[in-house]
Amino acid sequence: MGKAKNNKFKRPRFSAEGLSVNAVKEVLENEDEVEADSPAAELLEKLQSPCADVRECACASISRMVQQSQTIPSFLQRDAVRRLGPLLLDSCVAVRETAAGALRNLSACGSPEVCEDMVRQDILTPLITLLRECCSGFDVNPSPKNLKSTVEDVANEAINLLWNLCENSSQAVSLFNKAGLLDVLVLCLERHEQKVELALSAAQCLHTVTEENAELLGSVNVAVLSALEAVLLSTHPDMQHTLLRTLAAGSLWNLKNSIPVGRQAQTLSALVATLSASLDLDGAALIPDLLQAEAARHANDAAHAGDQRAESPEEHHHLANGAEEEMEEMEEEEGEERVNGGHTARKNKDFSDLLPQGKEELREATALLLSQQTSLEVIVNMCCSDDPSDDEWEEMSSGDESEACEVGSLQSPLCLSAEVHSALIHHCIPQKVLKKAEFPSPAAVDACGRNSSWKSLIKKMHRVQCRALTCLHNILATMDTEPLGGVAGLQMVAQHLASLVFSSAEVLKEEEFLEAVTSALRSLLQIMASKNIPQCMSPQQLMGVCEAATRCDVMSVRVNALAILGITGSTLAKETGSADTLQMIGTALLSVASKDSNLVVCGEALDALFDVFADGAEAEKAARNIHLLAALKALQPVFKSKLRKEGKGNYSPEQLCVLDNIKVNLRRFIGYLETLKKN
Repeated sequence: MGKAKNNKFKRPRFSAEGLSVNAVKEVLENEDEVEADSPAAELLEKLQSPCADVRECACASISRMVQQSQTIPSFLQRDAVRRLGPLLLDSCVAVRETAAGALRNLSACGSPEVCEDMVRQDILTPLITLLRECCSGFDVNPSPKNLKSTVEDVANEAINLLWNLCENSSQAVSLFNKAGLLDVLVLCLERHEQKVELALSAAQCLHTVTEENAELLGSVNVAVLSALEAVLLSTHPDMQHTLLRTLAAGSLWNLKNSIPVGRQAQTLSALVATLSASLDLDGAALIPDLLQAEAARHANDAAHAGDQRAESPEEHHHLANGAEEEMEEMEEEEGEERVNGGHTARKNKDFSDLLPQGKEELREATALLLSQQTSLEVIVNMCCSDDPSDDEWEEMSSGDESEACEVGSLQSPLCLSAEVHSALIHHCIPQKVLKKAEFPSPAAVDACGRNSSWKSLIKKMHRVQCRALTCLHNILATMDTEPLGGVAGLQMVAQHLASLVFSSAEVLKEEEFLEAVTSALRSLLQIMASKNIPQCMSPQQLMGVCEAATRCDVMSVRVNALAILGITGSTLAKETGSADTLQMIGTALLSVASKDSNLVVCGEALDALFDVFADGAEAEKAARNIHLLAALKALQPVFKSKLRKEGKGNYSPEQLCVLDNIKVNLRRFIGYLETLKKN
């Protein structure tokens, strides 16, 4: 489908983690009482208490309550942001932490407009002061381990609040730049040896603020690049450090234009090696192994506890402030992910920091999947050609949906340079991406499905597969296909992609997945046609794929399906005895061209008809059988009328240009068919 970029994958975080045991206990004991009489007003009033414990408890209660999005308006109406803001600089460290946690959850559980409003209310002024105070206190009089809140804990909450604001507010990013907060993130990142959770939060935030941020590039110095490269070269084998290295690689790619020329080759090599190492990890085997390790640990704990029954995974999770229920609920209501032309702007819910300390294995599995997802997203961005797409129609039509308006806007001069291409091939990235497109394994899905604490990983596994399919599409569009196995390999990939559409009834409801798989299949079939490689799907398979896809509400999926029909039909037209199949394809395309409410989709159907019936005895025979000439003559005035009445205001200038070309080509194609009829 031409150019593709996956630039912003939003991962707001939800957490009340870091609260003291007493604070959580007080929240639970007082919850019924608080809810009885205007809870928002009462809690906000308690923020002014002279007692630090009361202020902390009120912040903790607010933090919990705003995780239910329906409660957020009642807090905003009572000026919660302005009341919580000063507590970021409270004399009590625990209050600072819980206040930052409450604001963090408010930013994460609210809409982007909530984040914009928080920025307008100047929450960044105390937040910036807090972050600088935290960083100056990292190595000065380190907090005793028995304290319920440490400077690093406060910084972690504050960084996550900053991250959420920057993900949702361009003004927040501008203020980030003006305040020079890059050095703050670097200081937190450098503490990865002591505080990997803090370093991960900083890396996530850095990965966000370095994208599409030309203003920041002037602030990138040797210290910033050296800190990222030091993380990249770390050797800790655990999954959290694997994720940390992957995020550092993504940030370096975002900052590639700031890397001195003399260091670019070395940095690129280390960057791709990091992504490759992440993709090498076999989640299909590691996730069941981690599940078994958790079960063994619980059994061992039970044996040592004597007659005190060891907590089950479900019980343990429940103790984490209801984290499991919140995770499952929010995963079900996961923010809409919009993909068009390979560009994805999504709001993922990542709950890894909700996990209590007793869930090390689940934390590791979550970090593994997020690392692989991020690696694939970075590779998608690397595999972007500067050259205009050969498929002009898709290039133009992809702008129809508002969520795709930025596609093609960030084509870097380094994209797919010889160095990038060589690095990707050297590390066998195409093969590894293809392997991830076959993920997840039924065994891993089944194992997670049997454990309530691990069910949320199923969606994360499928998300990795979707990213791999989008990545495969970009690789097919910009790189040589030999690494995928030549002719036989491409045919096997096509069969696999077709089979994925029918892997389960639920798949047909997954718009993200259908977009990814049809995009990859379209690119693959186009390449096979250009190389005269025989198609490997039966007519029944082909029509089944397209029937499933054309039922999708997402315009780009319908466009992909029609393009697949056109590509396959034009190839079949060269083969003897294909008239019956061409007739079936032509009937389907005519139906869409005359009935679909979207002119872009109608235009794609007409374009596909032109390709299928452009030449050949079999195409002529099929065209006569379906009365193609008469059908197009009847459709022509309808299409022209719709374009005249609906075009302006509903479609972009580029789309209107393409639709005008379709209108002209329709007139010419009708003339061609009339000539055939006379002969």
